[in-house]
Amino acid sequence: MKPIKEKQSNAFLVAVSATVLGLVAGAILMALIGSNPFTGFWYLFRGGLMNIERIGNTLATATTLMLVGLSVAFAFKTGLFNIGASGQMLIGGLCATLVAHKVFLPRPLFLVVLIGAALLGGALWGIIPGFLKAKFNVHEVVATIMMNWIAYWSIYYFIPAYLKGPSLETESASIAVSQSMRSPWLTKLFNGSYMNLAFFVAIAAVLIIKFILDKTTLGFGLKAVGSNRFCAEYAGIKVNRNVVISMMIAGGLAGLAGLSFYTGYSRNMQIGVMPSQGFDGIAVALLGASNPLGVLFSSLFFGILQSGKGFMNAMTSVPPEIADTIIAVIIYFTATSVLFKRFWDAVLKRQVNKAERKAEMPETAQKKEGQ
Repeated sequence: MKPIKEKQSNAFLVAVSATVLGLVAGAILMALIGSNPFTGFWYLFRGGLMNIERIGNTLATATTLMLVGLSVAFAFKTGLFNIGASGQMLIGGLCATLVAHKVFLPRPLFLVVLIGAALLGGALWGIIPGFLKAKFNVHEVVATIMMNWIAYWSIYYFIPAYLKGPSLETESASIAVSQSMRSPWLTKLFNGSYMNLAFFVAIAAVLIIKFILDKTTLGFGLKAVGSNRFCAEYAGIKVNRNVVISMMIAGGLAGLAGLSFYTGYSRNMQIGVMPSQGFDGIAVALLGASNPLGVLFSSLFFGILQSGKGFMNAMTSVPPEIADTIIAVIIYFTATSVLFKRFWDAVLKRQVNKAERKAEMPETAQKKEGQ
């Protein structure tokens, strides 16, 4: 008799469980305020997917979340907590905005320079906490939070001083469409939505990061440091160098999120605003189990919630904050994923034990039990 293979829960099952419980919590809240949960969810998801324009806006929203989530997830994979994605977004967005206003080149070459500027700006902002962690063991959470506020106040000074628009005191001059990530054919295809070329940059980033983590020596070394830096060091891996590289790559990805948001979605920068997407990316990374493909799908889900909540509020009495509450509950349950894992492991183990007992029973007893 062949032994029955033991089953274990996976990240997908845990993510689905957290999502379902988040939606259940949202339904309960809708019911408590006297609204029909089914109607609320109908308009919530319809608001993000009802026509080609709204689908485009959902994809544009998901693009920024995808890149930030990928930044946080990459840092998680390598044992670091990059809570500085907001600051990296600001610096990447600032570098891209400067290029958009000051550099004039043929379109293909211009796009390369624009993307490179955002990538480089975010990477440089990520290197600093990475160096402090590697050299002086400064915790990356403390360092990245401080870098967030340095970026925030730098933007507060730089935009009015050098990029202020005419008669505008709190935001930069709007970027011309020809100098942005917007593309006429995409705008036409998605009926005037915010959809832009950064979406393809995000998809490419997902595939590249997955390849790096799964197929390269660099990725193996980074994950080894994340699993156990002392064992990695004993094995000859240069831990400090990998910490700096990890934060540099994470910062570069967040810088690309700044490119997506400030030169694709909004086409200008405002002072006094810390981009919330830098923190929403933590939720995207958690729900995606820090897997690049998981991040892609979780960002699309959160993009639907973000895009549809306004329509839900317009068509029902359900406040848009319900969608934010759903996201918060999903984060909570995803953060306690160990409980879900234990639950599903117990369920699957019970199934395996039942199958083993059935396999050990005589054939006549199996027939009797089936009757």
